[in-house]
Formats: sequence, structure tokens, C-alpha cells
Amino acid sequence: MGGETGAALRLWGGLLMGAGALAGVVAASAAEADTTGAARAADDCPPESAQSRIEPRRDEHGHLTAEEAAAYDKELREALRAQQGPDAQESAAEITVPVAVHIIHAEDGTGDVSAETVNEQIAVLNKAFRGGYSGADTRFDFRLEDVTRTADDAWAADFSANESEIKSSLRQGGAETLNLYIAQLGDGILGQATFPQDYSAAPESDGVVVDRNTIPGGGLEGFDLGFTAVHESGHWLGLFHTFQNACTEPGDYVADTPYEAEQSSGCPEGRDTCPARSGDDPVHNFMDYSDDPCLNNFTEGQATRMSEHWTAFRSPEPEPTPTPTPTASPTASPTPTPTASPIPSASAPSPAA
Repeated sequence: MGGETGAALRLWGGLLMGAGALAGVVAASAAEADTTGAARAADDCPPESAQSRIEPRRDEHGHLTAEEAAAYDKELREALRAQQGPDAQESAAEITVPVAVHIIHAEDGTGDVSAETVNEQIAVLNKAFRGGYSGADTRFDFRLEDVTRTADDAWAADFSANESEIKSSLRQGGAETLNLYIAQLGDGILGQATFPQDYSAAPESDGVVVDRNTIPGGGLEGFDLGFTAVHESGHWLGLFHTFQNACTEPGDYVADTPYEAEQSSGCPEGRDTCPARSGDDPVHNFMDYSDDPCLNNFTEGQATRMSEHWTAFRSPEPEPTPTPTPTASPTASPTPTPTASPIPSASAPSPAA
């Protein structure tokens, strides 16, 4: 991964899987959002323990460097100061996120997703973000606004190579709209997302992409409860992985998520990879890499950080209050000044004869 060049490097956060040997998170410049699968595969790095594992799992490769994460955080703080002052905090009010789902499938229907499954994925998002599995209520609600279905063999066969065209053709709404693309990704990719800071430079690339096998009932054992969309939506709202910066301050920039030296796999309950720091590894947190059945929570600190990112980069501009057009007061018709009727002259009496 390249270093920072002037402005903060624009990156993708993502989840990858593979059979046996796994690939890691895709990291690419937002200006290079149409990176081919072959290029990603060349960047993949299987873990040393891969040969001893036969189940799919997620592994890390190419995640944010400490400098890149710091640049993102600096951009967040500067945006908040510019908008509301240095001590600005998002209120505890609920935030409604409009969602447009885009399903890419083959012309023979392979890869299509039913309306029922789409609704189930939205329900999973809402349950996860409202603390329905465990943990904090982040106060984010996801409201399904539209579903598009595109039958295109080329797009369905290679999403990555056609990503720029797909998104420019289908993306809806502004920074506040979550565009969720469901497709067959290949190359071991489970999902990917853009960060809020990236929107102004590349709005057409903004959104979350998940492999269709990861949605509820998708069939990818260990990863088909719909939590890949939850994880990637966490990135879309500004969260880093829980293992960002490993055991080194400031970690993932969230005070109430314990430090973690490396991503989890499976469900290593009670693991502590940073023994000098308090708390076991947050293997149940949606921003770690545990299998779906192991994941169940966001923290209050993560809720606050997502709200900050919403305020700084995604909250829609308030509708201007229309200035009422002044209406002229009815003009009273002037009352005519009454004029005295002429008094008829009395006829002089005729003189007496």
C-alpha cells in the first residue's frame, strides 16, 4: 500500500475469504475503484496457519497504516470543528439512513435475490445497529427506498472490472444514501466499502458491496447471516477495524473497544493478544473478523464515532426554510365624500291681481 501523498490516501475497507488459504481486506485508492480481481489477487497474502484450516475465514492484508488512519481522524476532527466548534457532539437523536439496493445478476437469472431476502438483510442491519443482538443501540435506522435488478452477463461475471461503470449507472442519492450492491464478487472477496471522508472526492464510488453468498441464507458457511453488510456499513459510517494499530495507541480511535493485536478468526472466546492492555480481544464486535455466529455488538464509543462521521460527512443539508412571499394588504376603496344635493329653488308666489 502506498503512503500518504498530500491529502489523506483514499482507501477501501473490505472483507475477503477463500477456501483454505484466505485473502485479506482490499485497500485501493478511491480513484482506482475499478481495480481488477487479478490485481487484488496479486496483493493477497495467505496466513501461515492457512494450511491447517479448511473452513472459510477472513484474513487481513493491506489495512490502513497508522499514518493513514490518523489522516482520516484528522479530517474528521477538522470537519467537526469547521461545522460546530471543537467540542461538537452529535445528539442522541435517531438517524434514518435511506438505502438503495442494487442486485447484479446473470441474464439467465443466476445470482438474483428475492425481495424477501433483501428485506431480511435490511432487518439484520437494523437489528445489529439498534443493539438487538447485544451491545449498544447506535440509533441508526436503515430504511429501504429502492431495489434495482440488473441482468448483465458481463457485470455479473466480473464485478470488479466493471465496478466504475456499474456504480456510475446505478448509484442513487447523496452522501446520506447507503447504496448496497449485491453481486458475485469472486477473488475471495466478501465485501468492501468506502469511508465517509471519500465522498467529496469520488461520490460516484460511494457505497457498500457484498458478495451475494454473505447475505442471509446466502450459503457461505460461517458467513451467511448478513453480517458482512453490517461490518461494511460500519466502515461506511467511519469505523476502523477493532485491530487497527494493534496494541499501540490510539488503536481504533474508540475508547471502549479493547486493543487487539490481530484480527480474529472463528470465535476465539477469551483471547487476549494485548495482555498489557485491559480487556480481552473484542472478538464479538462487528468490526472484527470473527465468523458471523460469533459477532453480536457495537459499543457506545463506536456509536458516537459513527454519529460524528454522519454529522461531518453524511448528514444531508437542511432544507432551506422558504421565505414567505409577502402578500399585499387589501386596499380599502376610498369612501366618496358625500356631496349635498342641490336644493330646488322655491317658485316665487305670483303677485296678487
